[in-house]
Amino acid sequence: MRPLGIEGAWVLEPKVFPDERGSFHEWYRGQEFREATGYDLALAQANCSVSRRGVLRGVHFSDVPPGQAKYVTCVRGAVLDVAIDLRVGSPTFRQWEAVRLDDDSRHAVFLAEGLGHAFMALTDDATVVYLCSTGYAPEREHGVHPLDADLGIEWPRGIEPVLSPKDAEAPSLAEALEAGLLPEYETCRAHYERLRAGGPTG
Repeated sequence: MRPLGIEGAWVLEPKVFPDERGSFHEWYRGQEFREATGYDLALAQANCSVSRRGVLRGVHFSDVPPGQAKYVTCVRGAVLDVAIDLRVGSPTFRQWEAVRLDDDSRHAVFLAEGLGHAFMALTDDATVVYLCSTGYAPEREHGVHPLDADLGIEWPRGIEPVLSPKDAEAPSLAEALEAGLLPEYETCRAHYERLRAGGPTG
């Protein structure tokens, strides 16, 4: 696993073994994950979404603690997956980093608690699967509008974004900040240290 430019985000670039039958790769390895992050991935929920070209999901994040870490890959088609630092006080606050996930390279990304997550489908039937450290809890879930100019995410040109009503009505970054919805960097860092120490995280 290779760290991205935002603390708490990594990309896995596995070796894919193709042959006449198809291909094989390891998209998650516990030991490699622990060596990179310093703790084990707690699995509480596994999700699968299928999107037509142009569908834009996110930016989603949840309250920390406990937050929701995500380990994401695309098993069919292609998406542009984006990690956004929404942690108030972080040296990379408001910065984002994009990784193409597709069924050729088989890359995966891990986003720690407190980071925002969004992706745009680049193909029809883009199928994304992700492992989550906590289950879905609507009272702790929040969003920031993915087209907010203050974030400045460079979504692919020539693709009309398709948003859910909920994502289309999400607040701007400034509005989320003013409302006190965004996680605090120091709170997130303390949470990561508790994970590394094997202590309670809730």
